[in-house]
Amino acid sequence: METIIGNDIEQAAKFLRYGALVAIPTETVYGLAGNALKEATVLNIFHVKERPVFDPLIVHVKGIDDIHRFAKSVPADAEVLMQKFWPGPLTILLQKQQLIPDLVTSGLNTVALRMPAHPLTLALLNELDFPLAAPSANPFGYISPTTAEHVYDQLQGKLPYILDGGPCSVGVESTILGFENDQPVVYRIGGLPVSEIEKLIGPVSVKPNASSNPRAPGMLKSHYAPSKPLYFEKEENLALMNLSGNGALICFENFKTDLPFRQFPLSRDGNSSEAARNLFATLRELDKSDFDFICAIPFPDEGLCKAINDRLLRASQ
Repeated sequence: METIIGNDIEQAAKFLRYGALVAIPTETVYGLAGNALKEATVLNIFHVKERPVFDPLIVHVKGIDDIHRFAKSVPADAEVLMQKFWPGPLTILLQKQQLIPDLVTSGLNTVALRMPAHPLTLALLNELDFPLAAPSANPFGYISPTTAEHVYDQLQGKLPYILDGGPCSVGVESTILGFENDQPVVYRIGGLPVSEIEKLIGPVSVKPNASSNPRAPGMLKSHYAPSKPLYFEKEENLALMNLSGNGALICFENFKTDLPFRQFPLSRDGNSSEAARNLFATLRELDKSDFDFICAIPFPDEGLCKAINDRLLRASQ
């Protein structure tokens, strides 16, 4: 199969109506998209991505008005969050309608819904009469793609079209929030800082626990990983002192250290948004380099840096 990179929304929509898969740009990462209401298409997403079917998918919608087609009830806090942060990097878990296939939710009674903040993909969604199931457009467990070229490098020949929307502006996956006993719970730390959510609805629980039977997308223990070894200790860096050889060091800013590795700062100005945008692209660059391994030091435990630490920790396991 020939894979074309382009920005023709009508062409992308034709492929999706036919039941084919299309890579789509979002503000977080590129997604491998297909008709979320068509089981054969959803099964193909799992097949192409080599993703286990027990790991649920996020469903992308064109607006808040669509929510009641796909969710049975919407808690008041969810309404408040959608009004404030949609379109944007926030996914909300809600009780699903029967319209959503069980394959999408891996048999769970909740569906992960998101309205992406990318003009091309929003325009595409408005051309369609169905939502799009779309995990990240990369082989399962590998580094998420933040450009159309990243998708092409990994999935060429496996899908007909990649909708090119340029580099992703956020660069890490969406924050996922659900509800337990009507109380808000964050299951995945991501592109929307938890602190911003709490400003709006008050304290939330954070349970980004790794699981072999996840309650939400992106909760598996090993994820976002390069093929080369990656060493990361979230609490202590003493283990890194024992490393030797040709290694690359990922850090926030230039970091003065005795570690004998070439440094790759994600933001020389200490800007967490810039660092998040650069994370996956830097991991890809280093994975293709002559370095024997990659190591990383913890980022400040605040804002988007929390999501960076989460991705580095999962990539190292």
